[in-house]
Amino acid sequence: MSTLASESPVARLGRLGPRPGARLAAALRDHPWLSRVVYSVVGISGLLGLWWLGGYLLHSSPDTRAFADFAPGPTFVALWDMLWGAELYNHIWTSLNRLGLGLMWAAGIGVPLGVAVGYFRTLREITHVPFQFLRMVSPLSWMPIAILFFATWNQAIIFLIGIAAVWPITFATAHGVQRIDPLWLKVARNMGAEHVQMLRRIILPAIAQDIFSGIRLAVGVAWIVLVPAEFLGVTSGLGYAINDARDTLSYDTLAAIVVVIGIIGFLLDGLMLMLIRRFSWSHEA
Repeated sequence: MSTLASESPVARLGRLGPRPGARLAAALRDHPWLSRVVYSVVGISGLLGLWWLGGYLLHSSPDTRAFADFAPGPTFVALWDMLWGAELYNHIWTSLNRLGLGLMWAAGIGVPLGVAVGYFRTLREITHVPFQFLRMVSPLSWMPIAILFFATWNQAIIFLIGIAAVWPITFATAHGVQRIDPLWLKVARNMGAEHVQMLRRIILPAIAQDIFSGIRLAVGVAWIVLVPAEFLGVTSGLGYAINDARDTLSYDTLAAIVVVIGIIGFLLDGLMLMLIRRFSWSHEA
């Protein structure tokens, strides 16, 4: 009997080398960036599959066939057409401008307020219940007050974005201040550091990661609030574009704008994650 014939199946497989699945697992293990790409592709493929299934079910029923343009095919056709026009970019710019102004106001109020709340225990105890109460109020609940108080719709929308974003920034900043080692502050005082110097040299560098973590959360909340806020009496912005597509029954355009909103939100979150890693002493986020 030949050696090949007497060889066991297991030994024969071992001689042929590792299986393709094992080679793929080893490649993913040795190259973390490749594993992220593969897993992302698998996740997106699953999402697209569910989306296609939903569109198929809509199209297969006579009662819901009018909404079949929500399916991926019509959506991406509409998105491709929109990419070649200026209207989409005008809506994106307007929404990002409102988001930026709202976040600027939120950070301008939330960071100093968070530092004060985190640094002074008495202030923290006084503001705990009121802040927790206000934090749990939906930002859109302030819409009637914003309409009455501000002169323009644009200002009202910026206010709603700011009121939604201020709390994550405030609480993250306060938490960061509370985590500072008291010995650092004690050493700074012994070396004659004044309040301004202590803020610039000790507190702000120590809480930079917490501030950007709070802003990251604030961006997510504000980006969600932005769309319904732009249902107000404005004539531009992604929220307005969704409302207009709904009124004209352009469901493919509506779905395409939803895709654009998701992509921009994903990119904004990635930008904030880069800033968090940049200011992380452990380079982890």
